[in-house]
Amino acid sequence: MKKILFALSAVLWISSCGPQATELPAEQQALIDQRAALKTQIETLESELQQVEEALTAWESTDNLQLITARDVTTSAFEHYVDLQGDVTTQENILIYPELSGTLLEIKVKKGQQVTKGQVLARIDAASLRAQAEALRAATELAKTTYERQSALWKQNIGSEIQYLQAKTNYSAQKGQLDQLERTLAKAEVRAPFSGIVDELLQDPGTVVAPGPGSALFRLINLKDMYVAVDVPERYIGKVQKGDKALVVIPVLGDTITSTVRETGNYIAPANRSFNAEIAVPNAQNAIKPNLNARVLIRDYENQAALMVPLSILSENAQGAQYLYVVSAPDENGVTQAQQRTVTTGLAQGNLIEITSGLSAGEWVVLEGSRKVRDGQKVKVIAPADEQ
Repeated sequence: MKKILFALSAVLWISSCGPQATELPAEQQALIDQRAALKTQIETLESELQQVEEALTAWESTDNLQLITARDVTTSAFEHYVDLQGDVTTQENILIYPELSGTLLEIKVKKGQQVTKGQVLARIDAASLRAQAEALRAATELAKTTYERQSALWKQNIGSEIQYLQAKTNYSAQKGQLDQLERTLAKAEVRAPFSGIVDELLQDPGTVVAPGPGSALFRLINLKDMYVAVDVPERYIGKVQKGDKALVVIPVLGDTITSTVRETGNYIAPANRSFNAEIAVPNAQNAIKPNLNARVLIRDYENQAALMVPLSILSENAQGAQYLYVVSAPDENGVTQAQQRTVTTGLAQGNLIEITSGLSAGEWVVLEGSRKVRDGQKVKVIAPADEQ
């Protein structure tokens, strides 16, 4: 193309060197105008060509630069959690034993039934006790009548004091025996000590039962007051407190429950140097059962304006100081310069760590390629990383 343009320029130059007329013919003037237009086009094309060549030169000069990704750092809410293991339990999970010997006459509930506190669960045969109670009740009524009459006579100074005292003592003794027998007779009806679910029926009607091991009648569980008990290492004694936010993860159910620490112990166990903490577990649907394994995360630190960076971009120098690389905003070709920055770190959670000093919000940190760059090295940002 340059040869064509040169030839055309020569022709136009030769023609311009000829004799000049005062008034040029129309055809000649047209050629002169065409020449001027072509010169203008040539200048424009040469200028554009120069720009393209400069851009290509700049582009080619960055091909050997270290490629990185970078992202500006912004503040975000950060919570750190103590990660512990425990088992779901409930304080109301008991075996109910008979308090009276006899034959189990009737079971009034079914397995899985919801019962209320004080509800009758079963009845034990107590016919002999009832007979004794009827006889003692009659004797007590007679003793009461005798005492009331002796008391009335004694107030009228009739009879002796010893007769009055004997009647009073006899009535008190009879009433005491009757009250005790009635309390024993009441044990013939086995009642629920709290509201809950009958989880197991352990005896059948007709079985002879008696107080003591091996004769439990029911297992009763309250699934409403569930909690996880965990052992917290003593180094968290000032950080884990009653009311702290906690997350309870039940792996089997694939469920995470937001809760709080409802109680912390005041005793450090010598065996494992830990104290006890209880985390309430709401169980509205009764899906959570006692003895399920649970992972408990207790919040021990929070910062609503934390600077978080990936752990993977941090390095450590020979003096033990931690550092990362920052870059200024890249130019139109993505070229910038990496600078090593010593930072102070805080707590880590997952793959992120808090930077407490040495870095400001809005600065760009090197992500991918951070292990390959050097301080002061020119680098090329190929794509900002929006997510860590």
